[in-house]
Amino acid sequence: MKPINQKAWFLVLPVFICVAFSAILPLMTVVNYSVQDIISPERRVFVGTEWFAAVMRDEELHGALLRQLGFSLAVLLVEIPLGICLALSMPAQGWRSSLVLVIVALSLLIPWNVVGTIWQIYGRADIGLLGASLQALGVDYNYTGDATDAWVTVLIMDVWHWTPLVALLCFAGLRSIPDAYYQAARIDGASKFAVFRYIQLPKMRGVLMIAVLLRFMDSFMIYTEPFVLTGGGPGNATTFLSQYLTQKAVGQFDLGPAAAFSLIYFLIILLLCFILYNWMQSVGTQDKTEQAHG
Repeated sequence: MKPINQKAWFLVLPVFICVAFSAILPLMTVVNYSVQDIISPERRVFVGTEWFAAVMRDEELHGALLRQLGFSLAVLLVEIPLGICLALSMPAQGWRSSLVLVIVALSLLIPWNVVGTIWQIYGRADIGLLGASLQALGVDYNYTGDATDAWVTVLIMDVWHWTPLVALLCFAGLRSIPDAYYQAARIDGASKFAVFRYIQLPKMRGVLMIAVLLRFMDSFMIYTEPFVLTGGGPGNATTFLSQYLTQKAVGQFDLGPAAAFSLIYFLIILLLCFILYNWMQSVGTQDKTEQAHG
């Protein structure tokens, strides 16, 4: 029997080393902090699950979690359908297609802190186009003083920034559909809605799953844009989980509760992504079964 050559593992070793330093070791450090009370650099006391219990009783955390869930759900409900519509309306080929792709992708190239600064100026009533226009129309808009205005502004800012990502993914999914499907649909006299329902949407399911998971994870960890735009205010209207965590760790220097909350935060994201992934997989399996029986 010919011995198996194991030398290929040496090619993978640098990847394992990078992952260990960039992910595993910091995670172990967070776990270490989450079970200790760090009184000073030289003095630490083991407290077990005390910080986890304290975090779970924190009412401010509960409020931040509800705001975060509401924001992430709103992001998905707006950006996914809007991205699909944008992808369907984009030219399929030619120089117009290339031009539209470049224009659509422009907002994705802007750094997150710059996006927050742009919308901070854009929404001002004295010099901002949005704020001044709404004031001229008689709309009492003030994202720095009204909680609803601030929350909606953050949502619109995120939609403007990240809907192109969904559109580009959907566009790639649409371009991968063979022309034979469209030819068969034209022969059968299928309507545009029927083509979308039975050809385009099923073929885009893979990229849509990626878009949903990416946008959910990113929106659930949003920090820079609302921090620059509103600073988490007015009050706690736009204080999401990541900003609450930063306040705990940096502002109050409560490393133990912050570490415990980081682990809970990580598990929440994993759990919700797992639920979303399995739900989309079950929907896809159900649709394939219906098509096979139809």
